[in-house]
Amino acid sequence: VSATYPGADAQTVEDSVTQVIEQNMNGLDGLMYMSSTSDAAGNASITLTFETGTSPDIAQVQVQNKLQLAMPSLPEAVQQQGISVDKSSSNILMVAAFISDNGSLNQYDIADYVASNIKDPLSRTAGVGSVQLFGSEYAMRIWLDPQKLNKYNLVPSDVISQIKVQNNQISGGQLGGMPQAADQQLNASIIVQTRLQTPEEFGKILLKVQQDGSQVLLRDVARVELGAEDYSTVARYNGKPAAGIAIKLATGANALDTSRAVKEELNRLSAYFPASLKTVYPYDTTPFIEISIQEVFKTLVEAIILVFLVMYLFLQNFRATIIPTIAVPVVILGTFAILSAVGFTINTLTMFGMVLAIGLLVDDAIVVVENVERVIAEDKLPPKEATHKSMGQIQRALVGIAVVLSAVFMPMAFMSGATGEIYRQFSITLISSMLLSVFVAMSLTPALCATILKAAPEGGHKPNALFARFNTLFEKSTQHYTDSTRSLLRCTGRYMVVYLLICAGMAVLFLRTPTSFLPEEDQGVFMTTAQLPSGATMVNTTKVLQQVTDYYLTKEKDNVQSVFTVGGFGFSGQGQNNGLAFISLKPWSERVGEENSVTAIIQRAMIALSSINKA
Repeated sequence: VSATYPGADAQTVEDSVTQVIEQNMNGLDGLMYMSSTSDAAGNASITLTFETGTSPDIAQVQVQNKLQLAMPSLPEAVQQQGISVDKSSSNILMVAAFISDNGSLNQYDIADYVASNIKDPLSRTAGVGSVQLFGSEYAMRIWLDPQKLNKYNLVPSDVISQIKVQNNQISGGQLGGMPQAADQQLNASIIVQTRLQTPEEFGKILLKVQQDGSQVLLRDVARVELGAEDYSTVARYNGKPAAGIAIKLATGANALDTSRAVKEELNRLSAYFPASLKTVYPYDTTPFIEISIQEVFKTLVEAIILVFLVMYLFLQNFRATIIPTIAVPVVILGTFAILSAVGFTINTLTMFGMVLAIGLLVDDAIVVVENVERVIAEDKLPPKEATHKSMGQIQRALVGIAVVLSAVFMPMAFMSGATGEIYRQFSITLISSMLLSVFVAMSLTPALCATILKAAPEGGHKPNALFARFNTLFEKSTQHYTDSTRSLLRCTGRYMVVYLLICAGMAVLFLRTPTSFLPEEDQGVFMTTAQLPSGATMVNTTKVLQQVTDYYLTKEKDNVQSVFTVGGFGFSGQGQNNGLAFISLKPWSERVGEENSVTAIIQRAMIALSSINKA
């Protein structure tokens, strides 16, 4: 929930706007907590966080209904500005910056074009929850002179009222409209003068007529010029004037699809850009997601190949090996269908769950194939009859295995909260793949065994030299393991002490290992915040941000691709003493080595930037 109280300080906004809205946000279904900020620029922002699974549409309707109850208690200026209610995630998905290649456009020209022609189309793009404009469109700035106002016995409210009256859209009606005279020959719409457009026209607004008949115009008591509507933010891209739009993801939207849609929309709009206007992306979290999914997919393929090789090494029969291999993609596709049915998308969590499930989902097919081969060899039956007999022996065991494994992972599906959402995706992925594995092992695998496997030759299968050598080595390893186990059983006391020491070591390592909600990863982008003392001006903040830019573009030039800074904006709210920098790093292939990782870059930056005394 966002509101603006023009001219108010942070305390006034807190008392008259933020608290009034918060006090009315009672009885919302699934509301967990609220957080709010009130800044010196007159902005109030209230974030309401709901429980996982709450419908964002219903939550938005409930918030808007509660907001209507609070509207009569809000200042009139706040009501005139309007209050917006957006449903989106709290994290920034990407930032699109706009710069002038040849410097022909200043930051206000760029910001006005972005606010007028780009912001609204982007906000309507599928998957976009909310947009934050770093800049402002043009407005007519009227700088009042208090001494001249006093000279003519005027106050600011007099000026405001006359501007509202004389800068108004008037409908002129029609000439010859109905009802009309019988001999009326012409019908036309009357077009009257529209709203004032230029500083000269605003300067001619009549404020007062003196007793001597002289007129007091707006230009007599004020300086009128075309300028930015809001000067509270200053954006720079690599030190050059710019404007930007921060995009937040809508609840439940796919990050990759949304990023792709935003870029396609900007590419479409670029055909109408001024000649020198260019779009860059100084902050984009989706490349890391794309590469992560590619790497996990690559790991998935490697796992399938590795499983195939291991099965072939132990089964030593290509026909027997190909059957579980065929079952793997069938189970994977079925798992993806189940994930789609329950509302999950293909992401790094579900893909990683599939990697973990690869080893489990081939076990059932291997059990079926091995038992069919055993029946063929021992009972001298054809593949079809051997398969029928084999399934009668093991189908109960297959169901039992599936039930036991599901019982292990099922509790994770009922965990709540953000952490529970992660565990739930793992749990559903693993359980669905295991259940499908059993289903395939009891349906597709027997059919493949009956058609692909061959009857055992006289004397059984004879392994080639490579497999014979492996079998000999494996038998020796098995014998050595058996002998070692017997020796352990004869010295239980001694080895129990060793076991307890191992458990103690594991406990120590578990307690000392750093924990986190998610592991820190090099995502190729990060942010730097600047907080100056209260009362610091935008001039000082801009200088500090320029120092930040210079550091990253000179000291870290081998790793940093771009720096986009926004003065007057921060996560704690807007204010002249706040600043934020979005740093985009070069591709991972160009940053080889631990010293070029994002963690190392941030550590060096913290040491270097801590020497800035003003921040």
